[in-house]
Amino acid sequence: MNRYHGTCSALLALMGAGAIGCSSTASSDNDGSPPSATPTYHRDVRPILEAKCTGCHAPGGIAPFAFTTADVAIQLKDAIADAVTSRRMPPWPPAPGCAELLDDRSLTDDQIDAIARWAEAGAPPGDPAEFVASPDMPGGLSRVDLDLSMPEPYTPATAPDEYRCFLIDWPYEATRFVTGLGVTPGAPSIVHHVVVFFAKPGAVETYEAWDAADPGPGYSCFGGPTGDDAAIQGPSAYGILGGWAPGSFGRDAPRGTGIEVPPGVKIVMQVHYNIAHGMPAPDQTRVALRIDDAVERPAYTMPWLDPAWVKGGMRIPAGDPDVMYDFEEDAATAVSLFTKGALPADQPFTLYTVGLHQHLRGKSISLSTRRGDGERECLVDIPRWDFHWQSPYGLAEPRRLAPGDRLRVECHWDNSAENQPFVSGVRMPPEDLAWGEGTNDEMCLAWLYVTP
Repeated sequence: MNRYHGTCSALLALMGAGAIGCSSTASSDNDGSPPSATPTYHRDVRPILEAKCTGCHAPGGIAPFAFTTADVAIQLKDAIADAVTSRRMPPWPPAPGCAELLDDRSLTDDQIDAIARWAEAGAPPGDPAEFVASPDMPGGLSRVDLDLSMPEPYTPATAPDEYRCFLIDWPYEATRFVTGLGVTPGAPSIVHHVVVFFAKPGAVETYEAWDAADPGPGYSCFGGPTGDDAAIQGPSAYGILGGWAPGSFGRDAPRGTGIEVPPGVKIVMQVHYNIAHGMPAPDQTRVALRIDDAVERPAYTMPWLDPAWVKGGMRIPAGDPDVMYDFEEDAATAVSLFTKGALPADQPFTLYTVGLHQHLRGKSISLSTRRGDGERECLVDIPRWDFHWQSPYGLAEPRRLAPGDRLRVECHWDNSAENQPFVSGVRMPPEDLAWGEGTNDEMCLAWLYVTP
């Protein structure tokens, strides 16, 4: 294994962004029948499927089939039991043993056992009157103040994956705060995930040029909202409002917080289309926003990474199956630099939400803290990175970080010949990789949603 360790005294303000955190109750076990009773569909299995699975397995959804009736679930009982007992489904990349996370899609041991015993018993339907919705059912935005849509429909033309960015006008002529976000896919069977950015006023013309240069609605993008012009690489010219993946629902930001959006911006909606299971179809995805004139604590989403990586210091040699880089720094100092002193370096701050990001050769990624007294705590650990399943992870208990507390991100990559992507049905040969926005580049960073 090649090891590379990056530290520096100050995290450069390379990227400007913001992302709405999650705010909901944490997962709990299903309060159904006692373990000795034979589980039934309506009493024991249906509450689990509706809370954890039907966000994707819905009519027109991105999953290959929908759990619409008891008959469908009973017919698929063996496939369902196999998927959950192997923990392939529901997709939830974070490993247990770190901080408790909000909106946890994974199943508890009791829930898996109930589904397995139900399938083994022949999938009895039970009495529909015994159905009680699970307390894990996700909620949604408390209100919608602004509903924005892609300017016109777009039909993806690249299989199986295509990343497309669309510019949308921002209507406000004064500063506002985004305090909640939800996304409604226009074609749910092919929309894999959505990230909502905003182009900062000084960069709007560049984004408009990318849009004008690319035929058809929007422009091609990958990793972030940038196009092919090297004049603006990385998020120094944009901010993040939030994201969506199948199974997600609209969420308010943590109480009293919100992302500041100045006048003169453009919304940039990045849509990842996947047509592995669905046929190409016109899509006109919408984003719903909760807007406030002011908030108690302005929120900042900042990247956590070693600035040296962006400048060529993250070489991943061709053929190496386990390359590792990590970065650790005093958190309060870095946050203060990034926010230009809005969060003072000598004051604590609160961390609500964590997003982790690599590209196609990513192997694993984690974020942890080391307190001033030396105590370490894992926040989020993804031991098997999958680029296609990314999400912001809200901490069930936000973390207060004081001066002297440190944050550490660690990334591993597999750049062996066996772990290369396919292009036109042919596996690519391994190449030396480095930091970049493109499909064949790599990244290692965490996004942090923080407030004073």
